[in-house]
Amino acid sequence: MDMPRDGAMLLSVVNMKLRDGAPSPEELCEELGWDGEELYERLAAFGCVYDKEQNRFCRI
Repeated sequence: MDMPRDGAMLLSVVNMKLRDGAPSPEELCEELGWDGEELYERLAAFGCVYDKEQNRFCRI
């Protein structure tokens, strides 16, 4: 699966996968063959940060 280009779509997909069982963004990226640094950069550009306690990305 390619990483969605649209920020809202990427946020939705990532949070759904994290909610449905991926233990961390790093493990999710490994599972999907995505670059973890790119994921964090794209979501940061969309105004999101990772909340470790909730295991999800949140808009700031």
